[in-house]
Amino acid sequence: MKNSVLFFLLAFVCLSQTARAQDDDLLKSLDQPTSKTFTSATFKGTRLINGHTVETVKGKHLDFLISHRFGRLNSGVDNFYGLDEASIRLGLEYGITDRLTAGVGRSNIQKTVDLYLKYRLLRQSTQGSLLSVTLFASDAIVTEPTRSNASSTLYYNNGERQNWTFQALIARKFSDRFSLQLMPTLLTLAKPEQGPKAIPAVGIGGRFKISKRVSINAEYYARFLSESDQLTAPGGVKSYNAVAVGVDIETGGHVFQLHFTNSQGMIEKQFLSQATGNFFKGDIHYGFNISRTFSFDRKTKKDW
Repeated sequence: MKNSVLFFLLAFVCLSQTARAQDDDLLKSLDQPTSKTFTSATFKGTRLINGHTVETVKGKHLDFLISHRFGRLNSGVDNFYGLDEASIRLGLEYGITDRLTAGVGRSNIQKTVDLYLKYRLLRQSTQGSLLSVTLFASDAIVTEPTRSNASSTLYYNNGERQNWTFQALIARKFSDRFSLQLMPTLLTLAKPEQGPKAIPAVGIGGRFKISKRVSINAEYYARFLSESDQLTAPGGVKSYNAVAVGVDIETGGHVFQLHFTNSQGMIEKQFLSQATGNFFKGDIHYGFNISRTFSFDRKTKKDW
């Protein structure tokens, strides 16, 4: 009898220790965080067409960008359908970290220098955020000299040459083929030709991949202006909402973007306030963006 009781006591202790060990293992597994899988390549580059995307440059990497816009396609054969005239912007973007990008560019429209920062606040993931969110701020500085003719803008101090843009870039990659982005925007003009100094706008754009390396992109910015606010570009020409469609082609370290837009300007200050063509009446500029990435990091960096 005593042996039976001792046997059952020993069996109970063993079972209790086994159950406790199993419970401890279960609690440990529950305490361990589930690994996140971040969404990659919501867009192929830092530009959708005219505007920025949620993408930032990888840390210790440098992007060199060349943007070109020709004249209007409906300008006729005498102007070689717009190819006889062109605007250009050269830009550099450096990844300070994987989240933070600093950029500088110079375009020949009003000899404008633009400086900007992008910070990736959220990134879409399987076990976290449903959206990617990047904050953007830029200063576009007009450096053209003041001329004496009537069509020129007079600048009395450097403050009148500063034009600020603030954006929240909000995107979601719905599938491997389709991504969509919203761009709430505020543009402040230091010296508008005519109209308000502060221009609120919302952009919408997206891309649809038709093959592994080719996608179709579209972009539209709607400005919220009152009927009395007739915004005009330099020279008193009426400006329109910016519209653009295009194609992205990836070839290794290069991304070629070919597109049609009603804006000859390539930065926010220009395409939001100086798009002088009506896209739906044929006032369309052919253009392209080319970007090339250079790495200054010898180590392979992990996703953050």
